[in-house]
Amino acid sequence: MMTDGEKKFLLKICRMYYFDELTQAEIAKKVGVSRPIISKGLQRARSEGLVEIIIHDDAFHTIDLEQQIENAFSVEDVIVVPTAELPPEIAKNALAKEAASYVVKQLKDVAKVGVSWGTSLHSLVKEFPGEHHEHLKVIPLVGGMGSNRIELHSNQIAYELSKKLNCSCESLYAPAIVESEKFRELLLQTPAVSDVLEEARKIDLAIVGIGNPFIRSTMEEIGYIGKEELKNMEQARVVGDINSCFVLADGSIAKNTINERVIGINVEELRNVKKVVAVTEGIHKVDSILATLRGGYIDTLITDERTASELVKKLNDAK
Repeated sequence: MMTDGEKKFLLKICRMYYFDELTQAEIAKKVGVSRPIISKGLQRARSEGLVEIIIHDDAFHTIDLEQQIENAFSVEDVIVVPTAELPPEIAKNALAKEAASYVVKQLKDVAKVGVSWGTSLHSLVKEFPGEHHEHLKVIPLVGGMGSNRIELHSNQIAYELSKKLNCSCESLYAPAIVESEKFRELLLQTPAVSDVLEEARKIDLAIVGIGNPFIRSTMEEIGYIGKEELKNMEQARVVGDINSCFVLADGSIAKNTINERVIGINVEELRNVKKVVAVTEGIHKVDSILATLRGGYIDTLITDERTASELVKKLNDAK
């Protein structure tokens, strides 16, 4: 129990340290004690609640969110972009710029970069700075043919990123999802498909998106999945997809869905990649992101503040 005298002493040295900005040595000389006593006194004042330190920084909240997500899952990096006060389109651009900046820093000692598809990756490539990495090769991780929203397909994203990096790229001449398992097996036997997928399995860095097939689904928008597929996925309890591989809430791969008709590397194969970076945003994707984290398929999560806040809220509610 703290006596009134002890409390008065602690408040006195705190005023001198925080308000008068004296050093611990100067305070010790003034009050006639050793410097370690002042140091311990300042620490005690904080632990007893006499002093509360508040950091007035917009980024502090996002740092806290990053740490909470990192502590909950086995991920190397979590980057939360401060976007709470920004309009949706500007927030998306801010996320893309941050993601592009992060990817640039990862390119040292990388020979092959794999890319998925979708709006987040399309935005990332638009914000990507011009670089000279002639030794690199960009490889699509999933089929990338189609007539709708061509700019979102993996082949186009791979091509546009290779232009920014001044390097070569491959194209995967197949749709992301085909009509039947039999047709998929036939395509996988063709060199034009099998050779690219084999290269995709040997990449050093993967950049992927995370999707929710039921809400604001790009897959549905461009015609890859219809009502019947959505109904089947709902019955199978699918919550999201990564690189067009659909997963359940616990992160396991969904069975008896369109996974059996996807042309691309699946999440189990992603585990073998040295570094997998997921770029995603939107509170409608929180369950999808959680499933991906639980599955341990990614090493880095880059998302916006609103999404991260909702993700952490869900984690805390589950405790």
